[in-house]
Amino acid sequence: MQLAELAVAAPTTTPAPIAQQDFRDAMAGLAAAVNVITTDGPHGRCGFTATAVCSVTDSPPTLLVCLNRSASVHPALTAHATLCINTLTSEQRDLSNLFGGKTPMAERFAAAQWSAWVTGAPVLDGAAASFDCRVSQTVSVGTHDILFCEVLALRRQKNAAALVYFDRNYHGLPHAQPPSD
Repeated sequence: MQLAELAVAAPTTTPAPIAQQDFRDAMAGLAAAVNVITTDGPHGRCGFTATAVCSVTDSPPTLLVCLNRSASVHPALTAHATLCINTLTSEQRDLSNLFGGKTPMAERFAAAQWSAWVTGAPVLDGAAASFDCRVSQTVSVGTHDILFCEVLALRRQKNAAALVYFDRNYHGLPHAQPPSD
């Protein structure tokens, strides 16, 4: 049996641009962990809620965070070049709302207990996971900066119930039960 060669023709037309609202609606269908990103230093203590966080590599351990350049926290966070990614538990939904709105920074931080590790960025006590990072690289795409964050220290709470954002709403997920034999 012979395989026929396939000829691939170049597209003759440019596809219509995707409407911004259509893209946003489709993205609402992707569940994502809810995180509070924090920093502290000479340019002030600040933080914001983010779901645009993901793993890049484990060697060296690196995460990425997407940050809108028009966000009020952008100047301080990029000037410090350090941050902590605090992944929230389902019990920390109110904290997500505080850090996601127009609440003054002092009130945001007053709503929880914090410590500091290697970078000095605020680490949330009781977070499902915390990743203390230094920003190793920044890439600008459209309206956002993609911050590549090398993890210098971390802590994980093994039985934490997760807080995820899906279909424009918060959802709590129980911690995974180990498989029974």
